[in-house]
Amino acid sequence: MQYASGAQHMPTRAQLRRWIKAALQCNVNITLRIVDEPEGRALNKKFRGRDYATNVLTFTYDDVEPLSGDVVICVPVVEKEAREQRKELLAHYAHLAIHAILHLQGYEHGLAADAAAMESRETAILLKLGYADPYQGVVS
Repeated sequence: MQYASGAQHMPTRAQLRRWIKAALQCNVNITLRIVDEPEGRALNKKFRGRDYATNVLTFTYDDVEPLSGDVVICVPVVEKEAREQRKELLAHYAHLAIHAILHLQGYEHGLAADAAAMESRETAILLKLGYADPYQGVVS
C-alpha cells in the first residue's frame, strides 16, 4: 500500500486490508496506491485515454493465480463523490476498494447483466462489513 496524498481523511492500512480481503475470491498480488488529482488524472489519461481524474483505476496484469495488478484510488474524487452522494467517506472508500478488487478478479459492468452481478456482489460484501447498500437510492 502506498499513500501518495497528503489528505487528512484516508482509510488506514488495516481498513484497506480488511475491505480487500472481504472481496477476495482467489490469491492476488496487488499494489494499492492512494493518490491526489494530478497523478490520478495523468494515469487515467495515459492508460484509459480520458483526461480527468477518476475515483478508481484497476490494472490487471495476468489471469493466472495468483493474479497480479495495481489499484489506484484518487482521494479528491472520492471525497467529492462522497459529499455529492451524501455517503460516509469511509463507506465510499470501502465500496471503491471492493469494486476494484472485483474488477481485478474479472468482474465487469459494461453490460446490464454483468453490472447487476457485480453490484449484487459489492452490496453483499459491504453489508457483511456493516456498510449500507451503496446503490440504494441511486438511479442507474
